[in-house]
Amino acid sequence: MKNISVSQKIKVLASLLILTIFAVISITIYLNQKNIKDATIVNIAGKQRMLTQKITKNIFYLYQYKTDDFSELDNAISEFNHGLKTLKDGNKLLGISAAPTQDINSQISKVITLWDSFEKNTKNFKTSLLQNDINQLNSILKYIYKTNNQLLAEVDTIVTLYTRHIEEKTNFIKNFQYVSFSLLLIFTLYALIQLRQIETHAREFIEKSKKISTNNLDNIELIDMNGETEFVEMADTFNCFINKISTAMDYSQTALEQSKLASQKLENLTDEFSNIISELSNRPEIAKQLDKSEDIVIESTEDLMKSTKKLQNLKDELDKLLINCKSNV
Repeated sequence: MKNISVSQKIKVLASLLILTIFAVISITIYLNQKNIKDATIVNIAGKQRMLTQKITKNIFYLYQYKTDDFSELDNAISEFNHGLKTLKDGNKLLGISAAPTQDINSQISKVITLWDSFEKNTKNFKTSLLQNDINQLNSILKYIYKTNNQLLAEVDTIVTLYTRHIEEKTNFIKNFQYVSFSLLLIFTLYALIQLRQIETHAREFIEKSKKISTNNLDNIELIDMNGETEFVEMADTFNCFINKISTAMDYSQTALEQSKLASQKLENLTDEFSNIISELSNRPEIAKQLDKSEDIVIESTEDLMKSTKKLQNLKDELDKLLINCKSNV
């Protein structure tokens, strides 16, 4: 499985939390605004119920006192028509949508059919009242008295349907908030777990680094790190550094041993040359050549000793470098 970097984890966690919070806030505000508009619709529907009573009451009042002041009746009818149209088709100015469900739409259509007949008889009532047509007035009053209760019941059904619709939306908002809170809680716990995992990997790397600093040079173990990309890369870099130091130390140690061995062999060779020289000291013809060979051997021995000393200094410097690395971990 491919390791994920710490920055990627943090970006993913932050994005999830921000998106979730933004979605919860946005949808909650939107639904609350819809509830406010729905409350306005219920208020309009409730007012329609009141207007049916007001229209009927005004008709009987006009009949009883035989007055031709139809202003209050006309205003009530006009307001009822406006409210009924708002419930049916909506109102852009108020931000009210058309009937939200098929049941509500069907019930409004039913009220409209009943109201058309009721309004027609209301207009006939005004005409008959002005003409003082008693028979026509009595017939209209009977119809209005009978139809008024039916119209009131049908308008009341609209109010009930809208109320039920709003209650369902309110329950949906509550359930949505519960689910959103649960998601936020899950994301928060997940974020804490991931951050805890990052902290654990960081501590693991530090502990392994300290362990290396306390081990002997011959028992150094490389860091085996599983986790985020940054920690794996640091472990690889650290291991590479350890390998280079170990290789340099092994090389310098081997070179030092070989140099000492060569120096020892040259010393033995020098002793042998000394014995030969002492045996051939009485032979002048080769004395000169032996002196030259002795000088060459002595010079080679001195150069080899210098090289050995330089290799020893290199090993000492590497030892100091490793000690400094341990003290800084």
